[in-house]
Amino acid sequence: MSLADRTAPTIAEYEQYRERFSNWGRWGEDDQLGTLNHIGADVRRRALALARGGRSVSCAAPLATAAVLPDSWRNPRPADHRVTRDAGGCADYIGVDYHGFANTHLDALCHIFTMPGGTLYGGRAQDTVTPTGARTLGIDRWRDGIMTRGVLYDVPRSRRTRHVTLEEPVHGWELDQIADASGFTPQPGDAVLIRAGAGAFWADAAAAGTPPWQAPGVHASVLEFLYRHDAALLGWDLMEAGGQDYPAHALPIHSIAIPCMGMPLLDNADFDALAATCEQYGRWEFLFVIAPLVVIGGTGSPVNPLAVF
Repeated sequence: MSLADRTAPTIAEYEQYRERFSNWGRWGEDDQLGTLNHIGADVRRRALALARGGRSVSCAAPLATAAVLPDSWRNPRPADHRVTRDAGGCADYIGVDYHGFANTHLDALCHIFTMPGGTLYGGRAQDTVTPTGARTLGIDRWRDGIMTRGVLYDVPRSRRTRHVTLEEPVHGWELDQIADASGFTPQPGDAVLIRAGAGAFWADAAAAGTPPWQAPGVHASVLEFLYRHDAALLGWDLMEAGGQDYPAHALPIHSIAIPCMGMPLLDNADFDALAATCEQYGRWEFLFVIAPLVVIGGTGSPVNPLAVF
């Protein structure tokens, strides 16, 4: 399988991705950045030059403080937001279980093992993750933030549909087609942002009671695209497409991107306002900034990513 022949990987080919797309040792034995190493000073300077007008657009969904579907499949533990007030003012408390299918968050490299019983990125042992935090690869390692060129791959716009479907997931070769049609070239250090039309899809799915594991989204073939172009991170509004037949891998992209490639994933982003802004400006590249919370040893962080034009 390759992007050139537009054929999805077989099960055997997918299993070879662990070695084929591995970045273990590429940036040294104590690497804590993974594919964020692709974002050098020159990449940042080029990205800053894209912020010509100073307009910023949030790519975050509101914090999910209530069940998202009637049966709570997407958000079984709603965020806890409590506000108190007294004569002098007010304050609030927020507690959130952000991994899942509702809240916008950034996955750290300690979040996913290579396989059940396997290791973390770079071969670190599972027991480096403790009840009080990971001793390596935690989200705090990215406390200085991520700043690079963001590129929006707007699949519904390309397909002229409201959202992608389970029968037609987003493949790696489709991203190449969108780049060509939109007039940009994938570059090392890019934040690859895939819009599949989550807002429209979940509006339809709420009435139908569709669970997240039957949602449409992105196919594992995108992993080759990401590796070939030295992407720094992947962001998406819908995650892995349901129905991919890769045994023991309910999340086949997470299972390769994080522990093998060392790639951060921005889950559950909201790209609808970004898509409208890209249409307005007639360009799909911009400065992209993410500043995670400094949670020592955290497996990720809720975030409010910003696209700046």
